[in-house]
Amino acid sequence: MSNSAGFDRHITIFSPEGRLYQVEYAFKAITAANITSIGLRGKDCAVVISQKKVPDKLLDADTVSYIFPISRSVGAVLTGQIADARASVTRARSEAAEFAYKYGYEMPCDVLAKRLANINQVYTQRAYMRPLGVAITLVSVDDEQGPMLYKCDPAGYFVSYKATSTGPKQQEAMNYLEKKLKKTDAVEGSWETVVELAITALSSVLSVDFRKNDIEIGVAGIAGDSRFRKLTPDEIDERLVAIAERD
Repeated sequence: MSNSAGFDRHITIFSPEGRLYQVEYAFKAITAANITSIGLRGKDCAVVISQKKVPDKLLDADTVSYIFPISRSVGAVLTGQIADARASVTRARSEAAEFAYKYGYEMPCDVLAKRLANINQVYTQRAYMRPLGVAITLVSVDDEQGPMLYKCDPAGYFVSYKATSTGPKQQEAMNYLEKKLKKTDAVEGSWETVVELAITALSSVLSVDFRKNDIEIGVAGIAGDSRFRKLTPDEIDERLVAIAERD
């Protein structure tokens, strides 16, 4: 019989080794979705990129997305179970809107990350809840703090990154980005340069040559504009062509 027998029946029961198996299962659910995403911080922008897999040819591909705008300047890529992701996005938008209404200015990325992490942590304490099988990577460009990149996990842990990755190829992507950012705090150059590095990193770790409909990209800080927006397939194609010509 497994050592975990019985201890994964209830979310609030520690095993003798001090593990919460239900929370660990939430992390496994993120990997099981088989989608890898990357977040990257530049000098003047922040970028998120994710694989885009349309499981059925009859589906409208425009409705399949893992990148979402949260507020005017904050965007997110959510990796894991897509139903949990949409529930998390709805809650994040609600929190951001409530903050803006209450205080009269937009909710900063770090404050939102802390709030979402606190919500996730409560989900690990209550018997009538379950942790959501999704990791949230938030990006924005703040007028005072500049580009920001935060990641929240199902356990309720959040932290700021120079670059990060989520999904089955997470470690390989982190190793690749670590080498690229060894001597700098952020990627030098324009937002196009940061986007191209993100595409190259994802392409390299997955060993795949992307087409414009295979990935989706969100950028905060295009040409000095702090707003977050998703790139169109044609804009993605421009960056893919630029990478191909450079190589």
